[in-house]
Amino acid sequence: MFTKLDSVERRFEDIEAALSQDGLDSRKLTQLSKDRASIEEIVVTWRAYKALLRARDDAKVMLNEMDSEMRALAKEELEDVTLKLEETERALTILMLPTDPNDDKNVMVEIRAGTGGEEAALFAGDLLRMYTRYASRIGWRTEILSSTMADRGGVKEVIMIVEGDKVYSRLKFESGVHRVQRVPETEAQGRVHTSACTVAVLVEADEIEVEVRTQDLDITVCRSTGAGGQHVNTTDSAVRIVHIPTGIVVECQQERSQLKNKERGLKILKAKMLAKAQADQDAQISATRKSLVGSGDRSERIRTYNFPQGRVTDHRINYTAYNLPEALNGDINDVLDKLGTHHQAELLKEQLEKSY
Repeated sequence: MFTKLDSVERRFEDIEAALSQDGLDSRKLTQLSKDRASIEEIVVTWRAYKALLRARDDAKVMLNEMDSEMRALAKEELEDVTLKLEETERALTILMLPTDPNDDKNVMVEIRAGTGGEEAALFAGDLLRMYTRYASRIGWRTEILSSTMADRGGVKEVIMIVEGDKVYSRLKFESGVHRVQRVPETEAQGRVHTSACTVAVLVEADEIEVEVRTQDLDITVCRSTGAGGQHVNTTDSAVRIVHIPTGIVVECQQERSQLKNKERGLKILKAKMLAKAQADQDAQISATRKSLVGSGDRSERIRTYNFPQGRVTDHRINYTAYNLPEALNGDINDVLDKLGTHHQAELLKEQLEKSY
């Protein structure tokens, strides 16, 4: 690990030297700044660790002093430095764990109503508000790319882009089946019903990552449906895109402009193509290298929102909190933190097992 840390420090110094040069274009400057930020914490911690090693060596030398008072001070200093060295080494071990190359990317959150009819659609709307309000709390930007509303005010399907700092690193474990248990408004006898929605967190694809050839697309236009004013049903603005090689279908009618709907549809298509490519790649990797918190497959039940008990339970990490109203209002930092910590601990465990 220490050899790797020396290499990271040299890379950091090279980046700083490059940043000090004149004539850098904005694209190169942005990339260098991003690269520097990605390893800065590792380098700062590594330099602190090396300083502690020097302090430990100095304290050991002082133990040979003739003066008893100096030896006592040296012993106390050695104990303190040794403790700090252990803490810093643990921090370095965690910082050097493998990172997900997508962690810094923006995402598209796709929410679909599942089993439960209108109640599932209403819950899909609850989830949309939960993620929107969470994003607002931490300064992310959200935009609805595509949506299909239900008759009673819920959401049958919605795709929302989320942009900001390290979005994927925070939301990547949200993919899966979210289940709600509550008494529907239409339930006359007060019985608790169980409904479900699926959430998929898709990495926003870069142009260089996904190639979409025009000849591989079947694009059709039609009139939009649903609420939206006089223009909705009088212009052919809705766009349906089929990627023929993969069979992926995207429909977008959010905008009145056919061109804008096409642009949004292609953006969604690229994200879905990237997700499919990554899923195909994951299928070829051994089980130990798959996501250690959960596969993220949409067939996997990951969380239950129980209204009678006011609780939220994440089944992957056996986490339960009785803060349902706050969670649905966007206060989900605690569960996201615990999912991240669990994932980190599993990675660390795997790395330690490999070293023996």
